[in-house]
Amino acid sequence: MTNVAVFNSSLSIFSGRRRPRLVCEAAPKISPQKGGVGSPSRSFGRLKVQRVKELVKESYRKKKQGSGFEDYQQKAESSPSRTPDESYDDFDLLDEQESLDDQKDTSEAFRSSVKSAGPPSEFSATSSKRWGNVEQADGYGYKAYDVSKKGLKIKANNDFFSRKSFKELGCSDYIVESLRKLQYVHPSHIQAMAFVSVIGGKSCIISDQSGSGKTLSYLIPLVQRLRQEEIEGLSKQKSQNPRVVVLVPTAELASQVLNVCRSLSKVGVPFRSMVATGGFRQKTQLDNLKQGIDVLIATPGRFMFLVKEGHLQLSDIKSAILDEVDILYNDEDFELALQTLVNLAPVTAQYLFVTATLPVEIYNKLVEVFPDCEVIMGPGVHRTSSRLEEILIDCSGDENTEKSPDTAFLNKKNALLQLAQGSPVTKTIVFCNKIETCRKVENALKRFDRKEMYAKVLPFHAALDQESRLANIEEFRRNPSKNMSLFLVCTDRASRGIDFAGVDHVILFDFPRDPSEYVRRVGRTARGAGGSGKAFIFAVGKQVSLARRIIERNQKGHPLHDVPAAYEVMS
Repeated sequence: MTNVAVFNSSLSIFSGRRRPRLVCEAAPKISPQKGGVGSPSRSFGRLKVQRVKELVKESYRKKKQGSGFEDYQQKAESSPSRTPDESYDDFDLLDEQESLDDQKDTSEAFRSSVKSAGPPSEFSATSSKRWGNVEQADGYGYKAYDVSKKGLKIKANNDFFSRKSFKELGCSDYIVESLRKLQYVHPSHIQAMAFVSVIGGKSCIISDQSGSGKTLSYLIPLVQRLRQEEIEGLSKQKSQNPRVVVLVPTAELASQVLNVCRSLSKVGVPFRSMVATGGFRQKTQLDNLKQGIDVLIATPGRFMFLVKEGHLQLSDIKSAILDEVDILYNDEDFELALQTLVNLAPVTAQYLFVTATLPVEIYNKLVEVFPDCEVIMGPGVHRTSSRLEEILIDCSGDENTEKSPDTAFLNKKNALLQLAQGSPVTKTIVFCNKIETCRKVENALKRFDRKEMYAKVLPFHAALDQESRLANIEEFRRNPSKNMSLFLVCTDRASRGIDFAGVDHVILFDFPRDPSEYVRRVGRTARGAGGSGKAFIFAVGKQVSLARRIIERNQKGHPLHDVPAAYEVMS
């Protein structure tokens, strides 16, 4: 049977209120490591709020005293909405988890290994599929360092599937048969953990790593409950009054959830679903609403428009799902949309908050408003896949080379082109922090194969219209013709819950601005039950030592960054 632990939250915000129940599936046993899960004095889960604030203040003070190449990098490529210092506050907590001696040993060992390490064999120019003559310019060098192959303890391989079957969870026969037709034979951990609570109508926070099957973790029990209520005559489809509302941060994720809904309905689970987002014909959406639907998937802005204009009623809402809730909080319309749901939906409505990463501040916001929420966290929360290979690429250049944003970009561009030429794969996602950098990377890749004989570049960011973004995603999802490599060059918009099958490489061209971004970006490969892939992390200056510590932490199977204080991983 699956091991489940139950904890009571100790956050001060619950004073005088009922505390939520916390459910955590036990992860494989991991030996105690300094600064890791097994260390009672250094576990992220046990950091007190005041202590976290002190650590952040101390790291901020240290950064203000120093200067280096990373300052240029952040000014050049980080989002204008974030300051350079804020970009690293969460990552700096990693530094506090290690002793000064450990930091010194790590730094010296890394410098020594990097000096002796040249570009890996796959970066060579001997590939039979050369689509550009890429020569390494003087001063624009890079060094590759595959941390996962240097004697580090490799993460324990969590079984993707629960020991329980769908039938044992309580799925009806028609649900089991429909899932079998879709080739789902066993539930994932998070699907097994969430089923009883979701079908029972409880409000929940559901969190697990990217690719763990969270969409089906709420759709399977909800669809079964809708069907059962119809059979019993308790509820039915009504015009302009859906029974389930799913709010998502992007139109692309909305389309993805809709595809999952339609897949279920086509194989024997009768229910109607639709998407309401900007960029599509409004008349079509309104006509579908009038005909009556069961599940509405919408972005916050379009959801609020439909409510304000009287096209959408919420009096029959049974469940409201906030998918990728930590990203939704960045949407200016989200908090108003959530408040509208609470005000207009029945008091018995169920709320499900789904996310791959659950930062403490988001957790606090949710449980302050919904103190009775049951918190369900899978064994992979805030962790990367055990089948992911992370390779650090030092793009700092020679010590005597001028350090500037321009040289940083040239170093990384050179590394990207050498990788693309020397190790061609079918699908690669390249992440940049800004649209401007995306365009530079797109141009660099296109110049070396202008006729698109071997490589095709597909941009994906907010500067493109929605139709173009969706078209590029669909092309990237398809299998390309033989000897063709697809490059999806994107901002973090592509890391927000979108599922891509068969991604061979993820390249972090720009260093991520916080731990959640790192987890989401590298989570686009090595997904699902047997997926594998490589993540190449381009780093400059002080980012190099930081990236190495992050990768080492991932290889040990530790959470990348802080989790809610009430959460612990059972060893």
